[in-house]
Amino acid sequence: MVVSMLTVLGALGFARFGYTMILPDMQTALGLENTQTGALATGNFVGYLALALVGGFIASHYGPRRVIALSMLFAGVTMMLTCLANSFQGALVWRVLTGIGSGGSNVPVMALLPAWFAARRRGLATGVAVAGSSLALIITGLLVPCILDRYGADGWRTSWLILGALVVLLGLVAAALLRNRPEEQGLRPVAAAGELAPQVKASSLDWGQVYRSGTVWHLALVYIAFGFSYIIYVTYFAKYLQAEADYTREAAGSLWAIVGWISIFCGLIWGTVSDRIGRKYGLALVYLLQAVSFALFALWRNQTGYAVSAVLFGLTAWSIPGIVAAACGDYVGGRMAPAALGFVTLFFGLGQAAGPYVAGKLADATESFALAFLLAAGVAFLGGIGSLLLRPPRTVEE
Repeated sequence: MVVSMLTVLGALGFARFGYTMILPDMQTALGLENTQTGALATGNFVGYLALALVGGFIASHYGPRRVIALSMLFAGVTMMLTCLANSFQGALVWRVLTGIGSGGSNVPVMALLPAWFAARRRGLATGVAVAGSSLALIITGLLVPCILDRYGADGWRTSWLILGALVVLLGLVAAALLRNRPEEQGLRPVAAAGELAPQVKASSLDWGQVYRSGTVWHLALVYIAFGFSYIIYVTYFAKYLQAEADYTREAAGSLWAIVGWISIFCGLIWGTVSDRIGRKYGLALVYLLQAVSFALFALWRNQTGYAVSAVLFGLTAWSIPGIVAAACGDYVGGRMAPAALGFVTLFFGLGQAAGPYVAGKLADATESFALAFLLAAGVAFLGGIGSLLLRPPRTVEE
């Protein structure tokens, strides 16, 4: 569980959320418009999307450990190579390739936990893992501004180099310490009753169990709302504060780090809540709070409003991926959970790919990101409504 959290720290936290703090200086250095910065984020998510579905099925077949480690190493190397970009096109290539590495590592590692934890503890376990994203916000919020100040115009390049090297290191840790299934170690899943689950051959897996499930399709459609809405907020958080709220780079970074500190336990809290009251109610509550957070960021335009928005987002930030990962294990069982999570992440990725581009377009058209944050709030609210319509999962134990 701890190594899963560290994998999320690198694969998702540094590889994706590092862009938030690097973006303003990178945009200035490369002379990018807001639409182009959104396209860079979209390119990253297109790469993520390309591997999310395939990576989940590959992990189910060959085992998550190997797929996670190789993908982490790939993501780290491409992040380091991003420092060589001298144009929008060059930066786009490396952002897409980094997304491929992120998708090939984050999806399998989140789906690894349902194999190690029984249904009544899956929300808690995945909630701990998503805390890796919180650690990334803290680290990048404090580290990146220091790097930018020290290295000046080339600080954004150095930032990518350092963050990429950290991801490579974390990939080596994952390769050394992760294990595929408890049965391979002569163990039972945590909180599981009964004897060891039987070993299931990859050739005997029922792949149709994933794509024939109406509930899995419903969960996938709900997951789109999170991908579209939250990524607008995290991508343009620092840019909005610096360009429209007169925040300094350091002040924006400090508030971003505060989001990270607050969000450390959000996955644990809401994952446990979903264990108790059900996945759909847990999802609906998180979506509602995030909708309020995004709306306040656009409408309450002073330091108090920005702080309240940041706190509300921090309280819920990474809860939805954790609850969705747990739900996938509930619906299809631990062995098929990587495939199910990869499938629903395909839809999540569509939302992520569209969000930054649409937000950038709106910002260029209106000369403000306020409308983009209001759009994110509306989509998050719809996600909450869709969550309430989910069927309670029929727990599948292996």
